[in-house]
Formats: sequence, structure tokens, C-alpha cells
Amino acid sequence: QLQLVESGGGLVQPGGSLRLSCAASGFTFDSYTIGWFRQAPGKEREGVSCISSSGGRTNYTDSVKGRFTISRDNAKNTVYLQMNSLKPEDTAVYYCAADYLLGVQTMCVMSHPERPGALDAWGQGTLVTVSS
Repeated sequence: QLQLVESGGGLVQPGGSLRLSCAASGFTFDSYTIGWFRQAPGKEREGVSCISSSGGRTNYTDSVKGRFTISRDNAKNTVYLQMNSLKPEDTAVYYCAADYLLGVQTMCVMSHPERPGALDAWGQGTLVTVSS
């Protein structure tokens, strides 16, 4: 059974940094595209960054380019999201998701990715709060 578990969220001041982790189990991790999504209160879930199965291709939404970096360690079945220069508007629940068929761009720009069956697996989410 595909399982994803996020960690690393918390409260941070504007301009600060956090590193999120997404640990996977129950599937052939290095065959799956992995994405980070976020959902702020009252807003739709959006793609933040996605990474291909090999790690060779990545995608970022415009609002995080130059501030966030996605990476993966297939030996550890883990994907990371390094978030620097955090802003209050980055406050959200961050989720990781996995999909076997989709590429990084298709996955990251998907509307309503939380729809049943849209992606193969989701984690439970981790809250990131950026506030002074």
C-alpha cells in the first residue's frame, strides 16, 4: 500500500527557512513522480513543486521560484522541500503526493489534484505557519 508521511512543518518568522520531508513506503519509490502541494485556508490546493522519478526534472510554481528547492534521495525513499525566504503568504498545509504516470509539469499544474483518483497517493499534510 502506497504511504507518504510528511514532516518538518512548524512556525517560522518571515525570512526564515524550513525543510519539509516526505517519506515513502509500500511502493517502488524511484518509479514515481513526487509533488509538493499546499492549501491555505479558504483557497484551492495548488502545486508548489514536483520532481521526476530520477530527480532529473523539476517544476516550480512562479511564486516560489528562487526560494524553494525540491530534491529526492531514492536510496532513502524521501523527497525534500527546502523553503527559504519564507513569506506570510506561504502559510498553508503542505502535502506530498505521488503518481506513476504523470510528468512533473502535468502533475504540478493540475486543478483540484485532491479529486479521488487524480493522483496515486497523498500524505496527511504538515502545517507551515509564517508569522512574526
